[in-house]
Amino acid sequence: MTTNLPRSDLAALYDRDIALWSEQMADLLRQGKFDQLDLEHLIDEVSDLGRRERDRLVSAVRLILHYLLKWQFQPQRRSRSWVKTIQRERINVQSYLGDTPSLKRIQTQDWLEKIYQIARKDAALETDLPLSQFPEECPYSWEQIFDERFPEELSSSTPL
Repeated sequence: MTTNLPRSDLAALYDRDIALWSEQMADLLRQGKFDQLDLEHLIDEVSDLGRRERDRLVSAVRLILHYLLKWQFQPQRRSRSWVKTIQRERINVQSYLGDTPSLKRIQTQDWLEKIYQIARKDAALETDLPLSQFPEECPYSWEQIFDERFPEELSSSTPL
């Protein structure tokens, strides 16, 4: 399947058709033709793999925080879809951490605060409540974020 393209052509292929480029790289790796690899782009792509996994986890946590804030600050608007979103994202987090256990290292207070600040802005934007109405620091712990029984009203009122 691999054509013997010069490395410069492979580098150009990366910009034109990344799917074909990745097939070419995989074929060259399988064949042990390491001298023909487009190393510059290959290194970038391998580095990006970890970031993409981390970003998936951060996105799920951000959504959980966003909906927990809505749940707390707009109780009159609570809906089953909010419950499902929180539950689904908790399942996603479990899956991401199961597939990539090293992601557990982001469960620090610093990371939580970074993610929370974005979720806080999301919640303010979506609820039309002033940003100042939401706590400046994250009111939830990592344990609460992942706890299917938190908040109690969420788990007792509308289970899946």
